[in-house]
Amino acid sequence: MPVGIIVNCLAVVAGGAAGSILGERISLKMRTSLTLVFGACAMTIGISCINKMDSLTPVVLSAILGLVVGELINLDEKIQGAVRSAQKPMARLLASGNSGRGNQEEFMESFISILVLFCASGTGIFGSMQSGMTGEHSILFAKSVLDLFTSLIFAANLGPLVCTIAVPQFAVMILCFLGASLIMPLTNDAMLGDFSACGGLLTLATGLRIAGIKNFPVANMLPSMILAMPVSWLWNGFIMPLL
Repeated sequence: MPVGIIVNCLAVVAGGAAGSILGERISLKMRTSLTLVFGACAMTIGISCINKMDSLTPVVLSAILGLVVGELINLDEKIQGAVRSAQKPMARLLASGNSGRGNQEEFMESFISILVLFCASGTGIFGSMQSGMTGEHSILFAKSVLDLFTSLIFAANLGPLVCTIAVPQFAVMILCFLGASLIMPLTNDAMLGDFSACGGLLTLATGLRIAGIKNFPVANMLPSMILAMPVSWLWNGFIMPLL
């Protein structure tokens, strides 16, 4: 039973709904301050995941190759197109919920940042896989607390569309949960460590983006999560023995 995944997704919906209702009742100063804190929290989570790294080279290779793939298929634009499509049926809600809170470009940047944070963090993916293999949900429960307040504050800025992030988040996490029994037996500690570090790198970049420090192309970096384990396996199994 994917209890941790369900709790995590419900936390996003609850936080998004609360933030949409509260809206302007949350002061701009409070929203700005909390957004910076959430960025710092994301960076902290990213660093903690990077510390699990086994080898630096496969993580760097995965990040670079993943970005190249993302740029070639123009993944960022595809995600933005999907967001715009989802935005249309909620136009009236967003018109009132997002009034005076920034232009369309700023909206897209913020929305994609939290989309990656919620759906592609190393913590969420690894936590889902651990939940599927062992039934241990503690990682996802801890993530749910952060996601609850993060979605609340971002919904105060972006409106009710934030609630819809729970849909792709559930899809990604349930795939990891169901696939864990197939994937985990094929992995080793080095692969899991490098995979976690790659997710941490994305989470760190997302935190820097949320805090407004640097606008990393985090959406186009997503393919690196798929490449991390195979690259780690090739590096440690075939290349390192030759060096």
